[in-house]
Amino acid sequence: MLVELRERVDRLEAENVELRRRLGLNSSNSSKPPSSDGLARPRAQPGESKSSGRRRGKQPGAPGSTLELVADPDQVVEHRPQRCVNPACGAGLADGREYGRQRRQVVELPERRPQVTEHRLVAVQCAGCGQVSEPAVPHGVSGRVQYGTGVKAAAVYARAAQFLPYGRAAALMGDLLGVRVSVGFVHQVVAEAARRLGPFVSHLAVLLHTEQVLHADETPARLGGGFKYVHVACTPALTLFHVGGRAKADIDAGGVLPGFTGTLVRDGYAAYQHLTEAEHAWCGAHLIRDLRGVHEQDPAGQEWAEVMAGTLLMAKQLTEQAVAAGRTALTADEVSHIRACYAGAVAYGREQNPPDREGKLPRAGTLVERFATHRDMILRFTVDLTVPFTNNQAERDLRPVKLQQKISATWRTLQGLTDFATLRSYLSTAAKHGMDALDVLKQLFTTGPWLPQTATPS
Repeated sequence: MLVELRERVDRLEAENVELRRRLGLNSSNSSKPPSSDGLARPRAQPGESKSSGRRRGKQPGAPGSTLELVADPDQVVEHRPQRCVNPACGAGLADGREYGRQRRQVVELPERRPQVTEHRLVAVQCAGCGQVSEPAVPHGVSGRVQYGTGVKAAAVYARAAQFLPYGRAAALMGDLLGVRVSVGFVHQVVAEAARRLGPFVSHLAVLLHTEQVLHADETPARLGGGFKYVHVACTPALTLFHVGGRAKADIDAGGVLPGFTGTLVRDGYAAYQHLTEAEHAWCGAHLIRDLRGVHEQDPAGQEWAEVMAGTLLMAKQLTEQAVAAGRTALTADEVSHIRACYAGAVAYGREQNPPDREGKLPRAGTLVERFATHRDMILRFTVDLTVPFTNNQAERDLRPVKLQQKISATWRTLQGLTDFATLRSYLSTAAKHGMDALDVLKQLFTTGPWLPQTATPS
């Protein structure tokens, strides 16, 4: 009876520890997204409570957006006094000499009046033979009355760049631009824009496949009461999304990663392991969060986690200093020092997390063995300075998926989610090359999609 009671107490204590661990998880100590943290103010972490010394707001040297005078204003209104302001004089100033001049400008939105262009197709009969000749219909003028490329581009921009629901996008077009369009029209042009991007998607897949370093990640997207995953393959200059599940075949469906022979920066998700032709680099930010989560639960009993985190951050600093100095690699002594510290942290972790009598490791011990098994992948950034410490590039590029869900909630159809992913690929890549979103959308509806010629951002 006493033995059963002790076993029950042990089981309940273990459950209590696990529940407390789960309650303490947030985006800083686990892989949970920041959106799950709620409105509570994040707790200051050790070493993070001190002020950086910088004042709030815009920092010195950061680019500003101050309004500047334009050389060719659309309208000029001259203000000139009619009579002398001296009470003792009051003479007229019609013949007065100009003493000084100030320029002050007011920037205003244009009137909400759409510009209508009428095309008159004049048929002419030849006086000699009687043959009637008709002019060619201008490109893009297919109907009796239709919306132009600027209207279509604005509707797609409202949906794919500002993440507005279809109804609100239609309302914005009417309220701000004076163009009264239907919700169905917005649906139609968004779908048309995505269809026109077929050549862009194929072109981008080829460019990404030949890159030396790629970032890959995926995030769930709500779809019709369930979930699909939006996958990304990207660089600082290119972004390509595709939609699917989370299996190996879904990862390969984007057409970029199968056969990729460069370095793939990713998180610890096991489904990427089948890409054996690539070198793999594990995101350091994910590892730091995992270490923080273990250390917060038991600071005294999991000191190894702090040692390992310190090792990774020391290695990160060394690589950043090397890059800043124009070096292409760390020295052999620097690499040896990093690996020695890493091995020491693993040994310390095994000492603090021995297996139980049945040979089962505690949760923290499993993390220790993960670091031991995947050392080369975790330290890839120390032997190849073109590989970044984190996978932040992929996480930043995926952020619009979460923004769209916050603003417009779920997607209702798989095709709608797929169209969104395609359009975000186009707009994200264009932005990385310094292209204006509305300009590339207008081009899409006229001559075809803008295509990046190189993988170098502007």
